[in-house]
Amino acid sequence: MPAPHAHDWHSQPAEHSLQQLASDAQGLASPEAAQRLAEHGPNQLPARKSAGPLKRFALQFHNLLIYVLLAACLVTLLLGQWLDAAVILGVVLINACVGFIQEGKAQQAMRAIQRMLSLESRVRRDGKVQSISAEQLVPGDVVLLEAGDRVPADLRLLETRDLRIEEAALTGESLPVDKQPDAVVAQASLGDRSCMAYSGTLVSAGSAAGVVVATAGHTELGKISHMLEQVDGLQTPLLADMARFARLLTLIILGLAALTFILGVGLRDYSPGEMLMAAVGLAVAAIPEGLPAVLTIILALGVQHMARRRAIIRHLPAVESLGAVTVICSDKTGTLTRNEMTVQQVFTAAHCYRVDGVGYAPEGQLHCDDGQLCDIAQSHDLLELARAGLLANNATLFSNNQGWGITGDPTEAALLTLAGKLGLQHGHEAQLLPQVDAIPFNSEQRCTASLHHDHAHHGLIYMIGAPERLLAVCNRQWRDGRAEALDIRHWHQALNSGASQGLRMLGLAMRPLAAPQHELNYEDLNGDYVLLGLVGMLDPPREEAIAAIAECHSAGIAVKMITGDHAGTASAIATRLGLSGGQPLTGNELDKLSDAELDRLLPHTCVFARTSPAHKLRLVQRLQASGARVAMTGDGVNDAPALKRADIGVAMGIKGTEAAKEAAQMVLADDNFATITHAIEEGRTVYDNLRKSILFILPTNAGQALILLVAITLGLVLPITPLQILWVNMISAVTLALALAFEPAEDDLMQRPPRDPAAPLLSGELLWRVLFIAALMTLASLGLFHLSQEQGWSLEASRTLAVNAIIACEIGYLFSSRRLLAPARFGWRDNPMVWSMVLCISGLQGLFSHWPVLQALFATAGLPLAAWGLCLGLALLTCALVESEKWLLRRYQR
Repeated sequence: MPAPHAHDWHSQPAEHSLQQLASDAQGLASPEAAQRLAEHGPNQLPARKSAGPLKRFALQFHNLLIYVLLAACLVTLLLGQWLDAAVILGVVLINACVGFIQEGKAQQAMRAIQRMLSLESRVRRDGKVQSISAEQLVPGDVVLLEAGDRVPADLRLLETRDLRIEEAALTGESLPVDKQPDAVVAQASLGDRSCMAYSGTLVSAGSAAGVVVATAGHTELGKISHMLEQVDGLQTPLLADMARFARLLTLIILGLAALTFILGVGLRDYSPGEMLMAAVGLAVAAIPEGLPAVLTIILALGVQHMARRRAIIRHLPAVESLGAVTVICSDKTGTLTRNEMTVQQVFTAAHCYRVDGVGYAPEGQLHCDDGQLCDIAQSHDLLELARAGLLANNATLFSNNQGWGITGDPTEAALLTLAGKLGLQHGHEAQLLPQVDAIPFNSEQRCTASLHHDHAHHGLIYMIGAPERLLAVCNRQWRDGRAEALDIRHWHQALNSGASQGLRMLGLAMRPLAAPQHELNYEDLNGDYVLLGLVGMLDPPREEAIAAIAECHSAGIAVKMITGDHAGTASAIATRLGLSGGQPLTGNELDKLSDAELDRLLPHTCVFARTSPAHKLRLVQRLQASGARVAMTGDGVNDAPALKRADIGVAMGIKGTEAAKEAAQMVLADDNFATITHAIEEGRTVYDNLRKSILFILPTNAGQALILLVAITLGLVLPITPLQILWVNMISAVTLALALAFEPAEDDLMQRPPRDPAAPLLSGELLWRVLFIAALMTLASLGLFHLSQEQGWSLEASRTLAVNAIIACEIGYLFSSRRLLAPARFGWRDNPMVWSMVLCISGLQGLFSHWPVLQALFATAGLPLAAWGLCLGLALLTCALVESEKWLLRRYQR
């Protein structure tokens, strides 16, 4: 038997498929099925090996900055400072534990896809119907499907009865798809293969029989699983920045330590042993021990803020990734739209009505041809059409605490909402025209019908269906309360008008009966109907999504719609959303484009329709190849590979599949595109606050290292000891630097273009700031140290003054650091942590200087009141100098 996955099964007649698979409509014999099972293996996706907990925990230490910190721990041990070594090691362990917990559930998308396979299937074997495990299915088996079943393998349908399958998880199509056994063209996209039923999709109505053409990894679901396994997740911009930063920092620290040793031994004739310990002390001064803790806290705060705005972060570094996003690739249904079909226009023989309101809430006004509010009581044609939609309906509309919801078909529910907007109530209308019989939607007839009698025993049939089907059976139209000859040209114009707006068109008709009738047959659907009108419905865009897209554009972020829906519908929605530019590209058109041709079209194309998982993945990869940082949203299994590949994958929390959620770094709790823009704003805030914290911590370390380097170069007594250095590093990092983590977003945050991912964490301007502050601290600390020494102070008191001078400079610099270039902020209300931490560190420095226990531990001494006044003046001077420097930079940038 040829490989079953080597055929375009959808383009072959059903009988030919059975022949190719050496099977027939009665299925396989058990011995043949057993032989094929041995040949093809069980119908299950291969389990993927994942790293164990010990390996995942060990990988948390695989970072150059962590290596530097471990080296700092070793250095402090060599210096005999056991307490300081324990503190540094504790910081490293806390950082590793947080990362381990946050990433504990990563890479589980494969298992989530596996859970989508059915446990049991009904098949024809040995000439009878049997129930077997889905794992036992083989190519050639004939499977029977009913409403509620999950399709267990890829099937070529042999026979169907009103079959409709929900394929949203695989194709992105928002509504159930009608299925039938006739072959389609070979070029048909996945969503247009109406003669196929694919593994993992759900039967929403009807029944069918189909022959298995692919199992396990050869199914469309299996191909996605394999694709997902091959996709490599990308490193977040933050981790890439921190890796570059750690490499640079390591080189600088080693260079400074070597320079200290060379200068001390070669220039000042210090002994090699003495200079080795001095070089080690300088390395301790330069290493920012508190940075990982501050980084983790800033990211954790970002996670909490995003959670309050309905965005759940699964991987901690992904918080900041959003701040670097330059392109958002979004699904349409439920994310940009409400996923609630809504009647937008009603076409009757006499009028065209526009319907206000969105969603299933029966609230909204109706406007007539001239745009004026219509008088519903006088709109008899509209009322008759709405009555037909209300009575020939199997859906249910209900209200609860979450709003309005439905059971049943979304298009039928939209007709219930329309009737509600006109004031019609189902109970009252059903009492006047009770239903006698009904024919549910039939994919062959392409309509549904309902038989009614009034209390005078007059009967009529209401029919709802595809416009082409109704135009074929209608010979009259309804106008002004009576039937007249059908104007076919008028209705084709109405269809063209609706299609040009991307509306999904539906027709409604009635047939008065000459005699009472108690049963409805298919023969009753074939003629003598009166066309009541056409309704055009659409899954309307979310109002907040329109505003969010406009905000993205102002922030320099491009938005692309990638959907499984039809090009016309997607294009109409895109126009309403404010996404314009270029013609929509379909999946078939993408297949014909080379990478170079696609790269030329990408900047100008906003809509991609009828896309497959491979198309979505390719689009993300080509955007990344052009230098974009891509956020990808999705809810289906078909989105999982692209979600994993994107710089930030965003899954839908309400309607998303587990596979999509496990592949993503972020989950939207409300399935709302506007939440993504809130998250991007938070991501930019996190990055800003991270830069502010780093820009605050680095001058402290650089200043301390510079103090030691200058003192050794000049042959002076060290103004600050290694143990005092550690005190300053840890205390200022966990107080003053931490306060910057709580800074609110700056006013122009979402008016800035996305940051360049290739730009270093420390730009030239910020590096200048580090050197400027380091030099200022060095000058202040060394100057006050030698001034006090000249006045006869003890060495301990002079060193205590030098340490407090560094802290004073930091406090003054803290207020300037609250804004990168904008003027300093001194208010309490917008960030009370700043003043709280200033008061806290002031108290700690008082204990450091005057408490006997700390005096003995750190070799400090009490200071006179005048010395504290000098430190206060130094803080004010530092703030003033930095603000002057920022003013010059702002003026220069203009």
